[in-house]
Amino acid sequence: MSQDQAANAGWAPRKPTGLLVLADGTVIEGFGLGATGEADGEVCFNTAMTGYQEILTDPSYSGQIVTFTFPHIGNVGVNDEDIETVNMAAASGVRGCVLQAPITDPSNFRATKNFDAWLKGRGIVGLCGLDTRALTALIREKGMPNAVIAHHPDGVFDLPALKKRAAAIPSMDGLDLVPGVTTAQRYDWDETTWMLGKGYGRRAETKRKVVAMDFGVKRNILRLLADEGCAVTVVPATASADEILALEPDGVFISNGPGDPAATGEYSVPVIRALLDRKVPTFGICLGHQMLALAVGAQTRKMHQGHHGANHPVMDYTTGKVEIVSMNHGFAVDVDTLPANAKETHRSLFDGSNCGIALTDRPAFSVQHHPEASPGPQDSHYLFKRFVKMMDEAKA
Repeated sequence: MSQDQAANAGWAPRKPTGLLVLADGTVIEGFGLGATGEADGEVCFNTAMTGYQEILTDPSYSGQIVTFTFPHIGNVGVNDEDIETVNMAAASGVRGCVLQAPITDPSNFRATKNFDAWLKGRGIVGLCGLDTRALTALIREKGMPNAVIAHHPDGVFDLPALKKRAAAIPSMDGLDLVPGVTTAQRYDWDETTWMLGKGYGRRAETKRKVVAMDFGVKRNILRLLADEGCAVTVVPATASADEILALEPDGVFISNGPGDPAATGEYSVPVIRALLDRKVPTFGICLGHQMLALAVGAQTRKMHQGHHGANHPVMDYTTGKVEIVSMNHGFAVDVDTLPANAKETHRSLFDGSNCGIALTDRPAFSVQHHPEASPGPQDSHYLFKRFVKMMDEAKA
């Protein structure tokens, strides 16, 4: 409907209060929500139907603007139990979110706040009222673009300045974003997973000591380790091999995180190699998977559109079963560069990219997907038991 037709019908179209300005100069109009202001980031799309709170507090999304392909985001509200950043007070690493439909009032017994108010409180700039299907198709065709997301309630924007700013955003290739999400100091973890009517519990006993290298770790990963009777100590991403070994761990966990694994690997890979040389049982997830591969001589590559969602099929060659898993990564291990002592254990059935490896000469394995299921299915919870079994066999 044109503006003249709208005027004749007795109403006028709302003035856009939000913009997504892509690095190539494309301007997408919408209506702002959440925090006001502007933010830079790489635009990706996520195909999950729910779990938006976990997604927007996952440190792995640092530096990104998340476009949700599911049209109705925010309907179940938010609460303080589904946050995935360990530091509840920390700002979200995600830079913005893009929705199709406006946010409605919450309708869920666990909701304590409206999603829009939550976005404001966490400083996340949002945008709705645009065609997210068209934006997703653009990303699939051209790759993940850099962009500025802007929310000005008065609808006044300096377009030339925004276009210049978007064009100047550095590529995710070569960026080490871990310093912005890792812990500043060592801490212990004993919280277990959530149960309806009970909430989160506390680990009753410990059978194994695990050191978790924090590159942007998620809460539910630590909870699942605690569920398995692990006394977990989390250390900063910059911890040395000597500092980790001084804690006498039965196993080491290499966490998820944002950015280019090769950039983070400049200081983390030598540490991981030293731990592997000592044959410490090792388990990696997402960025941790990529850095384990780098530590044994493989290479990683930037993906065209990445994998982001809670509905990705992955083949587990160790069991012969297909799992539906959560994904969140923009880089992948180049399977053709894996050395002879690293076998592929998992593969994406969407595009054939590598999703898991295991070493044949040392007790170490890793997966690209997120088995902790926050959000997403619980098909891969068994991997935590596999890690525990590996530690027990190393101690026997």
